[in-house]
Amino acid sequence: MSQWAPIDDRARIGVLDALRALALLGILVVNLEAFNRPWATLANGVRDGLVGVDVAAAWGIQVFVAGKAWLLFSLLFGIGFALLQQRGVSDAVWKRRTWGLLVIGLLHGVLLWPGDILRTYALAAFLLLALRGLPPPRQRDLGLVLYLGIWGMFAALMALAGNVAPPSEGDAAVAARVYAQGDWLAVTAQRLRDLSTMLGSDLMSVPAALGMFLIGGWLLRSGRIGDVDLHQRWHRRMAAIALPAGLVASVVIVSTFGLNVTDAGGYARWMLALALLQVAALPMALGMLSLVVLAWRDRRWRRALDRLAPAGRMALTHYLLQSLVASTLFYGYGFGRFGQWGPAALLALALVMLALQVLASHWWLARFRFGPVEWAWRWWTYGHRPPLRRAPVDA
Repeated sequence: MSQWAPIDDRARIGVLDALRALALLGILVVNLEAFNRPWATLANGVRDGLVGVDVAAAWGIQVFVAGKAWLLFSLLFGIGFALLQQRGVSDAVWKRRTWGLLVIGLLHGVLLWPGDILRTYALAAFLLLALRGLPPPRQRDLGLVLYLGIWGMFAALMALAGNVAPPSEGDAAVAARVYAQGDWLAVTAQRLRDLSTMLGSDLMSVPAALGMFLIGGWLLRSGRIGDVDLHQRWHRRMAAIALPAGLVASVVIVSTFGLNVTDAGGYARWMLALALLQVAALPMALGMLSLVVLAWRDRRWRRALDRLAPAGRMALTHYLLQSLVASTLFYGYGFGRFGQWGPAALLALALVMLALQVLASHWWLARFRFGPVEWAWRWWTYGHRPPLRRAPVDA
């Protein structure tokens, strides 16, 4: 296993790091709302009673970010796994890498936030191993069938459903008190309870993530990431057609169903809206990816995106760090601000946090080769400790 080693800076595809940084911002924007409310109420949509700038922020997040950021992040994970395949990484290394990701995800879910996505990614990655030999067009087709099939079937079920009971308000009230006032042990126990309710959702989230991994693998293996000039026409179509189509669909869905259960007129109708939004999110995510890939070819845009890229190179570290900061800020064992911030304030917080993470990434990567969590993950994956510090540059 010692023959395998992490890629160095020269082998990286810079636009992927810029895309990871943008996806990281979107995930933070969505996740901060989840840190600020009981987990059981998140499926109900935004809180009732919002006014003014909070309504505008909630509307914008639902249309432009929610459901799109995790798709973009999933596509990038799929591209990363395909890069490992191209390098001929053995099944043993693949499995060690995935087991490491699963452990990180479970620890994250228990110690910081039950909404962790890494566990889902790890489970999907184990399944991906069995499909790694599919030719690129088959990967694309199966990925589309998995993702659209999951959400299309769920949308059909909700459209045919009658009255569907929302999550218990009593459980949500208990969770709110614990998160707002509890000490670390009480909050951790509540996180475990919330995490246990997430396991059932893996029946949908794991196949959906697997679908995105397969589409991401197709993007790389078909040359659409590595040879943008050859596939420039395809990227232009995605940016000019798929992105606006998904955006228009999202606007129509939000305008029709509103932002929560109350606006939609019932829990089943709101679940239908969420499923339709996830379908519309796919062309938006692909269009966003293509838009950034095309922008990367322009020297002026590339300079701007390149400033974000270091945060993308440390995406795993920053994802966990975001949870550490948010749990400390909102939970009772920290500053206890749970439930006190509206969507506009949370959006501003997300922008400030990412700006600080970008600055920290530039400082860190000028001195070290990897983020700290990425370094530990690579150590576990390859079976030997990779050098962390950069060699000093002679004057």
